[in-house]
Amino acid sequence: QGQLVESGGGLVQAGDSLRLSCAASQRTFSRYTMGWFRQAPGKEREFVAAITWSGGLTGPAGSVKGRFTISRDNAKNTVYLQMNSLKPEDTAVYCCAARMTSGIAYITRAEDVDYWGQGTQVTVSP
Repeated sequence: QGQLVESGGGLVQAGDSLRLSCAASQRTFSRYTMGWFRQAPGKEREFVAAITWSGGLTGPAGSVKGRFTISRDNAKNTVYLQMNSLKPEDTAVYCCAARMTSGIAYITRAEDVDYWGQGTQVTVSP
């Protein structure tokens, strides 16, 4: 089974940037589609962005479009979420997600996910 470990969360001020990282233990990481979700207190889990093994993107969309960027480094078994111009409404637990695939597969909803990370808290103060 895969293991995903997020890092990079923390407390920042509005307008700041953070980069989240998600390291995968599986040597077959390069064949996973990877994604990020977030869940704010009292709200539904929300899809943020995803990236296929070859770099195909799904999202970011909605309120984070133009501010967040997903990328991956297959040599390091790591996926990143660069978050710029952070707003208080971005406060949430951010979770890394992985979908095993032998071809091209996408992540757009929680049902697409095979593995989850434990989550990292991002708090943005006004």
